[in-house]
Amino acid sequence: MLRDIRIAIVINPDLPLGLIANTASAIAIGLGARFPGLAAQSLTDSEDRTIDISSNMPVPMLQADADTIRSLLLKALTQQEERAIVPFPAFARSLHDYREYEATFPGRDLAGETIDGLGIAGPSKWVKSLTGSLKLLR
Repeated sequence: MLRDIRIAIVINPDLPLGLIANTASAIAIGLGARFPGLAAQSLTDSEDRTIDISSNMPVPMLQADADTIRSLLLKALTQQEERAIVPFPAFARSLHDYREYEATFPGRDLAGETIDGLGIAGPSKWVKSLTGSLKLLR
């Protein structure tokens, strides 16, 4: 895993609250799967109760409209260094089986899709260059 890593999740604030939560959680799982070291640790309290940690670094939740998120995705995809790029395209909501998503995806062009959210993790400078002007999701 990268030593100088930063994470950001960007969500369309116009989505209903439940879809914001669903989008963020799905993206977070994708980021964690790509870089397991972001969380794959346990901690034990004074009474010998062990938990799995949620994250070992901050995960800012930022906001942008769908067009900006799509633009960020397309810019992010040009990065060649080690990185994670986890988009949540809106069409995925209508599919309730991952195999259907996997089969549908190759026929889609992300440049023309609505992207509800985007998670990126990678070199700190790269993540800052993509997300530095975005506001926190509130």
